[in-house]
Amino acid sequence: MFEQCLYFNTTALARVLERAWSRAFKPFGLTPSQAFMLRVVLKQPGMLQSALAREMVIQRPTATRVLDGLQKLGLVQRCPTANDAREMAIFPTAEARAIEQALNAASAEVTRRLKEELGTDDFSQVVSNVKNTRAALS
Repeated sequence: MFEQCLYFNTTALARVLERAWSRAFKPFGLTPSQAFMLRVVLKQPGMLQSALAREMVIQRPTATRVLDGLQKLGLVQRCPTANDAREMAIFPTAEARAIEQALNAASAEVTRRLKEELGTDDFSQVVSNVKNTRAALS
């Protein structure tokens, strides 16, 4: 019935992937959104909250909610910038640095399993097609 429906098929895929990533990040007490955002913050400390939202392809209020959760967990801190006290730079805490390698390893393991199930070439092609479709429709 929905063979040609982009919405149905991408949403169904998103639910499958959400379950896989949720299992991977559960030992850290993080949702997939929190874990991916924390990985960006760990890689680019001091990134402005607005830039972080763009990098994550989410709206600023959504970024704020995810950051609120990470801050409550003691994994990030927000610091006002010198140029504009309303804009916040985001930094990982020592607690975040302590789990960085394990967090990246958990993420890599999910990717490894998906590549194994789909085949490396098909995996890469799907990711590329989804990114290109998202960019074209944005």
